[in-house]
Formats: sequence, C-alpha cells, structure tokens
Amino acid sequence: MDIFSTFDDRYPSMSKGHKKITDYIRENIDEAAFMTAAKLGKCVGVSESTVVRYAMSLGFEGYPELQDALSQVVKGRLSVMDRMDMQYGKSSRSELITSVLMADMARINETLELVDVDAFETAMELICSARNVYVVGIRQEAPLAAFLSFYLNIMFGNVHLVQTSSVNEIFEQMIRVDSKDVVIGISFPRYSVRALKALEFANSRSASVIAITDDVHSPMNMYSAVNLFAKSSSVSIVDSLVAPLSLVNALIVGLCMKKKREVFENLHTLEEIWADYQVYGSDEMDFLDEDKLRTLE
Repeated sequence: MDIFSTFDDRYPSMSKGHKKITDYIRENIDEAAFMTAAKLGKCVGVSESTVVRYAMSLGFEGYPELQDALSQVVKGRLSVMDRMDMQYGKSSRSELITSVLMADMARINETLELVDVDAFETAMELICSARNVYVVGIRQEAPLAAFLSFYLNIMFGNVHLVQTSSVNEIFEQMIRVDSKDVVIGISFPRYSVRALKALEFANSRSASVIAITDDVHSPMNMYSAVNLFAKSSSVSIVDSLVAPLSLVNALIVGLCMKKKREVFENLHTLEEIWADYQVYGSDEMDFLDEDKLRTLE
C-alpha cells in the first residue's frame, strides 16, 4: 500500500488537477489500475499529458510505472477473472481488441527502453562460440523456447530444446553440459522453479547462462552471465508474451546476420531436401482462380 502513502505525503502540495486524479484513483482504483493515461484523463476531466506529469510528480518514470504500482495493489485483492472483468467487462468487441493490442504495443515500447545493446551482442557471441546450445522454457514459455530452438537449429545444428515435466528430466537432458556450452533460460512471472533449477545446474557446471526474463529483479538473474529483458503482461488468464517473442525474434535475426554464410548454406540445403522429398508439395494451399471455381460449380 506504499502508493497510498505517497498520495498522502504529496496531496497537500498537489495542483488542483493532480488532486482530482488522486481522488479519482482512491475511489476507483480497481478500474483506474487498468486504464490508459488517456482514458484516466478523460474520466477525471484532465488531459493525457497532465496524467503523465502527475505520474512523474509522484516519482515514477512515466505513467506505465504508476499503472504497475496500482495494478500490484489490485492484484493482491482481486482474482484473475475479477481483473479481466474490470478491464474488459464493459468493452465492446472492437474496444476489447483495441485494448489488448494497445497493451501489447505498450509492452513492446517498454521493452525498447530496456534494450542493452552490449548484453545483446554478448549473448550472440556466446551462442556463436558455444559447442552446444540448450534452450529451456517451461509451461507458458515453452512455445518461445521451441520457436527459438527451431531457428537456432537451422543455423547451428548443435541446439537442444529441453522438454520436461519434472526437474529430474531436466538434469537427464542436461547431464553433459559444461563450460563449452550455453544455456538459454526463458522465464517470466510467474517464474518457473524448474527453469530456475536448470540455470542453477548449468551455472554449477560453468556453462555460460543467458536469461531472457522481465527485469533485474527476476530470480533467473541469479545464475546468468547475460540478461535480456522484455516486458510481459498478465492482466488476464492469458499471459501476453508478445514483447518477449519480439526480443527472441530480434536475437534470431541478429544471429542470422552474424552467420550469413552458414545460414544461407543450411537453408539452401533444406530447400533441396524439401524439393527432393516433396515436404511441402502436398501441404501447400492451391488458391482457386475464377476458372477453377466455375469448373467446380
């Protein structure tokens, strides 16, 4: 409840507009926590820029940080379905789509502010020089791990996707990890204990550990040499991993640029194999033109 202490401390010196925002948040925090700056300003009767300045006057870097603080208070008292209802319950279908997409865009913009070019470059160097690359992503992060390992395998061929339902299976698949290998761990709130154990094990074997997670306070950072951050969102029952996927995609593209020749040769070989074995021939959609449609009629 520290945010309310901040309200109390700053309220006497606030401008009239800022007091109106504070009063509205106090009375409607369950809804205000999930409003954009523009929507909050409209409800209060002030401009969006006033809401942003208000957040900064409270010591936040911007409105998203204030919104996070408010949402933490709300999350402590509401169930997931309650929070979904607060944010989307009164929205039309078009408003719901817009709200979800705008939230994902906001997470990507926040991720852009977290980009550490040096860490990104170090991560690519470690992957390129590794004897083996292990990719760990449990539960909700499993699709991200599969996506990353699929493309890394095309580039390098020494990639292992750690697929598991127990800690024991993790250790069995990573038993040969040593100092010549790289382990990439992907985990966002709620953090996976199994993923954390995997990074701990890799660290104990002197492997280079890369963590793809949400911020500096993530427990994944305890065992990693390099940290790549992306913002996730968990307002609804669906944890949005759009920004983490964009970060993973950027890592793949960056590695492709560093290994142009190898990637080209591997893709060329794959194209030949696909053609020889008709991998895609029977699985491609044949869009019907007007003549074919008339024949079918």
